[in-house]
Amino acid sequence: MPRLIERLIARIPLPFRVLHHQFLLRVIDLEALSIEADVPRFLGQFAGILIMISCMRALGALLFPPPPTMAWATEESALANMLLVVGLIAVVTWDATFPDRRDVLALGHLPVKPRTILLAKVSATAALLGLAMATLNFASGCSWSLVLGGGSLLRSARFFPAFWFAIVAATVFLYGSVLTLQGVAALVLPRKLFLRFSAAAQLAGFALIMAVYFLEPTLSGPAEFADPANHSLLVWSPVYWFAALLNQVNGTLPEEWNWLAGRAWIGLGIATTGAIATLMLCYRRTMKKTVEEPDLVPGAAGLHWAPRIGGSLRTAILYFSGRSLLRSRHHRVVFAFYWSLALAMALSCLRGEMTAVPRGEISADFLISSFVIMAIAVFGLRNVCALPISLNANWVLRVTQLRAPEQYFAATRSLLLIAGVLPALLVGLVLGVRLRPWAQVAGHLGLLFLVGAILVEVGLLKFEKVPFTCSYLPGKANVQIVFWGAVFVISLLSITAALYEQKVLHDPKHDLAMLAGLAAADLVLWTINRRRAQSAELYFEEVVPEVIMTLGLANGMRSMSAASEE
Repeated sequence: MPRLIERLIARIPLPFRVLHHQFLLRVIDLEALSIEADVPRFLGQFAGILIMISCMRALGALLFPPPPTMAWATEESALANMLLVVGLIAVVTWDATFPDRRDVLALGHLPVKPRTILLAKVSATAALLGLAMATLNFASGCSWSLVLGGGSLLRSARFFPAFWFAIVAATVFLYGSVLTLQGVAALVLPRKLFLRFSAAAQLAGFALIMAVYFLEPTLSGPAEFADPANHSLLVWSPVYWFAALLNQVNGTLPEEWNWLAGRAWIGLGIATTGAIATLMLCYRRTMKKTVEEPDLVPGAAGLHWAPRIGGSLRTAILYFSGRSLLRSRHHRVVFAFYWSLALAMALSCLRGEMTAVPRGEISADFLISSFVIMAIAVFGLRNVCALPISLNANWVLRVTQLRAPEQYFAATRSLLLIAGVLPALLVGLVLGVRLRPWAQVAGHLGLLFLVGAILVEVGLLKFEKVPFTCSYLPGKANVQIVFWGAVFVISLLSITAALYEQKVLHDPKHDLAMLAGLAAADLVLWTINRRRAQSAELYFEEVVPEVIMTLGLANGMRSMSAASEE
């Protein structure tokens, strides 16, 4: 068998094999997501997380099997989880299937056909999607086949291929839709407008995927499908299309719902045809344009009015940082990842309350969600600011360092407050509009601002550099560490703080005392950072720490001298 596989691989053209391997290593943003820029290690950890989730769901299905009335809800949950993972992969690997400037410059002079490059890129992305499908559903798919098969071996054997067919079809549909959208935009829009569209669409994609996953209601079966109030949801939600497709292939779909499975077939055909057609046209028409593609999206021509925010130095750093976040794909992906993580945890806590009537008091879920959003927003932005934008920015700001270091610290503090604390406050305000009483909501927002200010000062303790300018060692973003830290540490601290605040909100004296204590802590940290800034020296290069290895000869020499004296 191994020899047969080797012979089949040897029949594949060598250029395709080489390009597939290289594109597979580049399908994930090395600087943004990998550990020490090691893609195989990252893929292994990515697969490990999905395997753990699959095993937990499989164990839950075996120990607590759902009743027959919840079979459709279980299938919808599996499809929704798969579409969530595929959607996040599609957004994180945005433009990975399309040729970039490096591809054109490196491969344009070689005898490699464009279709070979296209097939290699598609196969690399397909390998990542296949890894996600296999690891997320390998255990749960088997357990659900046994549970939803009703204990019958024949039904289980029929459900298993139907389940995997629906999973693959849903994956192809969603990823094909994303590729079609990108391809149509690349063909219709000029290159400059396409880059701007990609920036906005990538950020909107994160928000849309998270919002749909956490806010979409679950329909438990044909009875709820028949409710006229849910008709529009069925018409526009791909989750229910492919749930109906699964039951159609399995032979358990009522005839009156064949139209819903038909929408899945139509959507799958349109997405597949559109992706293939737009990719082929893009590789024929846009490869030459990518040679002039800049690392940052160019600014629009014409007059610009930019209001001043403080002094000239602070205004320059704030605008430079804002444009770095909006124009750089690398920073956009990392920053969007942190915000998607924060919104996911918040929406999971508030999913039930957002559709309920206004409550008489602030709930613990609202407090926990707002604390989580604030912590991840500030520390996520602080982590993104450590990533360099380009060597040009590094040298320009290094040679123009004519001001005192404390002014650069003040500009960085303003950036974290404006781009980290302020958006988190706005999200908290939106989530708290329906809650009562408003006086307690306002008090919580004031406390949330002080917590954000304290987190900003904590983030500045070892940040003696200008945002987006200091070079760094590849793979230092540590997204996995932030993920688990947010899940455990931030969640635990947020729950503790929310429970304590919920007690003191009913007592104005204790509430004011808590606000005064947080303000005092913020003032102390601000004073410490200000004194450090007066004697600090900005650095623009991340140096590998020297590792000094000793042979342990000192102890041996001392023992020998002691023995000689005796």
